[in-house]
Amino acid sequence: MPSRPESTTYSISELSKEFALTTRAIRFYEDEGLISPRRSGRSRVYGERERVRIKLILRGKRLGLALAEIRELLDLYEATRSERPQLTKFLQLLAERRAMLKQQQEDIAIVLAEIDALERQCRKRLRQPGNGAI
Repeated sequence: MPSRPESTTYSISELSKEFALTTRAIRFYEDEGLISPRRSGRSRVYGERERVRIKLILRGKRLGLALAEIRELLDLYEATRSERPQLTKFLQLLAERRAMLKQQQEDIAIVLAEIDALERQCRKRLRQPGNGAI
């Protein structure tokens, strides 16, 4: 698929369809300062910069990052025009997210083991005479 020229613009409804977002969500990202469309009268005009930022916002959300963390990453690039500080911060956030998910995974494994043990105890008691088991 050929890339679109830098001067390509998008309407809010085009971006809404492309990213399966509501127009309200896109306006929310604007209110939060994550994207900055130009104005043409009362209409918002989105460029490639906003399109890429929406893609990055959604990726960050999928990874479980907070909007404040996503904003920090986007602002790092804007401030320095270099990927290095942004990538360094992103690696830090990824490590933190990985550690949190691993802890959740361990917690879930513990709860599942407890559920298994409780199920075994319940089934054993149901098999005992006098508990109405068939």
